[in-house]
Amino acid sequence: MAETPPPRARPRDAAATRQAILDSALTAFSRSGFDGTGTREIAGNAGVDPRLITRYFGSKEGLFTEVVAQLFQTSLIGVSGTNRAAALDSLTLEHDDPDPMLLILRSASNPRAVEIMRERLEASSQQELAGRLPGDDATARAALLLSMCTGVRMFRNIIGDTAFKHADIDQLATFLERALDAVAAGNSDGGVIK
Repeated sequence: MAETPPPRARPRDAAATRQAILDSALTAFSRSGFDGTGTREIAGNAGVDPRLITRYFGSKEGLFTEVVAQLFQTSLIGVSGTNRAAALDSLTLEHDDPDPMLLILRSASNPRAVEIMRERLEASSQQELAGRLPGDDATARAALLLSMCTGVRMFRNIIGDTAFKHADIDQLATFLERALDAVAAGNSDGGVIK
């Protein structure tokens, strides 16, 4: 009888392992917040040894920083006349699994987690968006634009405001697009947005 060869070891893939840890961490932090999440839980759900978190990220705080950096990496919001996609995304995005808004909300009781989120947001999406906006106060207007979309998303996906369930989303997107365009353009004349 022929001897069965030993199973081949799974090839190492540092990028895939790192991403599995990040995906697991996003889920865990969204479910339990920064304080309620442990590295063993994250590693277990990623199918890796907990020591790999230290190897790739240094600590739970380093891992949280990286997860937050990925969340705040891109923004659909743009200069005036380009905000239709951002408006529709804010109004139609269904519950993510997990919804990154939950990570923000459930980690907000930890001062260090809040500091990390603020630093990452200001250094990525907000700074990048401000660089595309014309006129004065671009950084503050970028923060306002991001806040507007975040607020809509929170009301729709986290609070579950029932007004969105039966609303004409296309019409609401038009209103939101116009508001985003006005802030992006620096339109503060108080006139009616057309």
